[in-house]
Amino acid sequence: MSSKYAVRYCLVMVFALSNLGSAAAQMPNAYGAPISLENARKAAAPALAEAAKNNWNIAVAIVDPSGNLVYYEKMDNTQLGSANVSVEKARTAAQFKRATKAFQDALANGGENLRILGLPGVVPSEGGIPLLIEGKIVGAIGVSGMTSAQDNQCAKAGADLLK
Repeated sequence: MSSKYAVRYCLVMVFALSNLGSAAAQMPNAYGAPISLENARKAAAPALAEAAKNNWNIAVAIVDPSGNLVYYEKMDNTQLGSANVSVEKARTAAQFKRATKAFQDALANGGENLRILGLPGVVPSEGGIPLLIEGKIVGAIGVSGMTSAQDNQCAKAGADLLK
């Protein structure tokens, strides 16, 4: 990569990231210690229960603040593509300190917000939510398999358990 291109890319990324504050509200919460396996399982359980209650098939991923996978579960008959999407939604929520719905909503407004599409590692679709313990982000939950709103409903059930 030429240095001219690298400088241009860095400037675009800095500008795009600086505008995310207004386009997609970042959580002011600090990062905490990474979520434990026990708490990851606890967060996944209500998400899976919400899906089962509604006869939905989903994949659930729990990541630590860095986006590393801590726990994963896929219900029988869940579409195969949801396996990776659930992990990427969780990574987006953890690394950008905001629910993926914020990116989805920002894109719906168009204009400058379309820059979000160029940000590496962003999945602009509901279903990824940061996980908080004692007000600190310890990771995130990502759900995929149904509509974005249904994925988010399941992810919220899991996120609400740890608050």
